[in-house]
Amino acid sequence: MTTLGDQPLAGFRVGVTAARRAEEQIALLERRGAEVVHAPALSVDPNRIDEDDLRAATEALIGQPVDIFLATTGIGMKSWFAAAERWGLLDPLLETLGRAEILARGPKSVGALRSHGLRELWAPESEEFEDVLSHLRGRNLTGRRIVVQEHGQSLSMAAHALRRLGAEVTTVTVYRVVAADDVEPMFRLVEEVAARRVQAVTFTAAPAVAALMEAAVSTGRRDDVITAFQADVVASCVGPVTAAAFERWGVPSIWPERSRLAAMVKQLEVELPSRAAGTTLEVAGHTLLLHGDDVLLDGVEVRLSPAPYAVLQALLVNPGNVVSRRDLLAALPSGTAGSEHAVEMAVARLRAALGTRCIQTVVKRGYRLAVTVEP
Repeated sequence: MTTLGDQPLAGFRVGVTAARRAEEQIALLERRGAEVVHAPALSVDPNRIDEDDLRAATEALIGQPVDIFLATTGIGMKSWFAAAERWGLLDPLLETLGRAEILARGPKSVGALRSHGLRELWAPESEEFEDVLSHLRGRNLTGRRIVVQEHGQSLSMAAHALRRLGAEVTTVTVYRVVAADDVEPMFRLVEEVAARRVQAVTFTAAPAVAALMEAAVSTGRRDDVITAFQADVVASCVGPVTAAAFERWGVPSIWPERSRLAAMVKQLEVELPSRAAGTTLEVAGHTLLLHGDDVLLDGVEVRLSPAPYAVLQALLVNPGNVVSRRDLLAALPSGTAGSEHAVEMAVARLRAALGTRCIQTVVKRGYRLAVTVEP
C-alpha cells in the first residue's frame, strides 16, 4: 500500500506537456510522490522568428494602403516592432499601420499597440480571435485590404474565410510555435487520458493545449479525451490564458491565482487527493477505496492489470448502475483484443481480485458494482 504522509501526490499519475523547464516541473511532482508521464507538446525553443521572411513581409507592407489591420498577440506585436527598429523600419511601419482601422484581439496586443502610439478601434470583450472574425463577417469586405498579424500558429484558414467574403488578405508571420520533433509521446499521452490512466495533465502554454487536442483529433480520440477531462482527469493550467485554450472544447480546467509553476503544482497537491478521497464505496460487504491508481479492499492494496482496472473505472462512473459490454469494451486499453470475450476476461480478473460477489452480471445488459443505489 502506498504511504501518503509527506507525499500528497503518491499514487497519482500526472501528464506533463512542457518542454521548457520540464525537468523542474517533473522534479516538483516526483518529490510529492507523483508518477510523471512526460509528453512535450512543443520544441524547447517554441517561438522562432524567421528574420529574413519577416523583414521581407515588412518591407512589402510599408507604404501600401491597408484598410484593416488585425493584431492578435502582444508578444507578436512587440517582437515585430523590435525587429523593425533593428532594421530602421519602425517609423514607416507605424505610419502605415496608423492609417488603417486597427482591430486587436485582447489587452496584451492593445498594450503593445498603444505603447507605440497606435490605437485600436475595436477589441472583443471575449479576447477570442473567433469573435474578431465574427465582427468582420458582419461587414461588407469587398475590395478591402486586410493585414493579419499571425500568432504562433497559422491563420491561413481564417485568411481564406475572409477572402471568400471579398477581402484581399495578407498574413504577416512574426513567429511560429514549433511542435516537438517527436510526436509519439503526445499520441501516447492522448491514449493515457482517454483511458483515464492519468489523473491530471499540466499545461504551461496555450499551444500545448492545441497540440494535445490536435493529436486527439488525429487519432480519433477527441470525444474520449474531452469526456475524460470533463469527468475524471484534471486539466491543470499555469494561468487563465492557457486555460482559455480549453474553453472551445468544453473542457473545464483549474489554474492557480498566481501564474507560477510551483503554484500550479501546489494546487494539484490539494485538488487530486480531495477528488480521490471521495472514492470510497461499500461493495458486497467490503470497503473499496481508490486513491489515484491505488485500489484498496478493506485496507489491503489490490494490484490490477490495465484491462480489469479500466473495467473498474468504467463501473465507478455511476456506481451501482449497469454498464453494457459495448461500453466496457470501449473502455479497455488500446491494444486489447476487440471482442466481448476481452470484456469477459477483464471482468473475470477483476472478480478474482475483488471477490466474485463485488461484480454482478445483469443478464442481456452488462455488469454493475454490487453497491446500493440511492433512490
